[in-house]
Amino acid sequence: MNPGLWLDYAGVAVFAATGALAASRKQLDVIGFIFLASVTGIGGGTVRDLILGVPVFWVLDHAYVVVCAIVAIVVFFTAHRLESRYRLLLWLDAIGLSAFAALGADKSLEVTGSPVVAMVMGMLTATFGGILRDMLAGEPSVLLRPEIYVSAALAGAAVFTAVSLAGLPDAAAALLAFMTAFAIRGGALRFGWSFPTYRGRPGRHPDDIP
Repeated sequence: MNPGLWLDYAGVAVFAATGALAASRKQLDVIGFIFLASVTGIGGGTVRDLILGVPVFWVLDHAYVVVCAIVAIVVFFTAHRLESRYRLLLWLDAIGLSAFAALGADKSLEVTGSPVVAMVMGMLTATFGGILRDMLAGEPSVLLRPEIYVSAALAGAAVFTAVSLAGLPDAAAALLAFMTAFAIRGGALRFGWSFPTYRGRPGRHPDDIP
């Protein structure tokens, strides 16, 4: 089997696990586990394919949905053994983000040939599933955490695009992209890396406006 396909399955499985962990924190039933795992595992890729105007990947290959369901059931019976489910969720999310930044950029570059589209779609593929997971589970959104998140995915997608256009094999491009995104996101989780935030000033009172 194509190594890229195995990587795709692995990325879906890791993201599905984060969705199932979120379901465990909300004490949902097994159907809730499967639903959140599936939305998280295939959400980003679904949006990517719809925007690119290509057949949705899991409609063509139902194995992706089966992977999500299996992961959800496994987590349903094992999540209680984990000491810190939210911490694990964040680190698994970092792995999934790093993998899908490369995979999303790869597919987008293949379909459109545009480096800009490849970087944007790589970022979207890597982050949208996690955003949906947090929104549906009522968890604090990863977007609202102070650590770098979206930028890590964008960096990974940019590295894949640049290395691929330079003529290196896709496997090398994917590995470098994964390492870049994971180093940034992992460093953000470990050391709290973040960008400066907006420091607004209070607005003027209407009576003070000439």
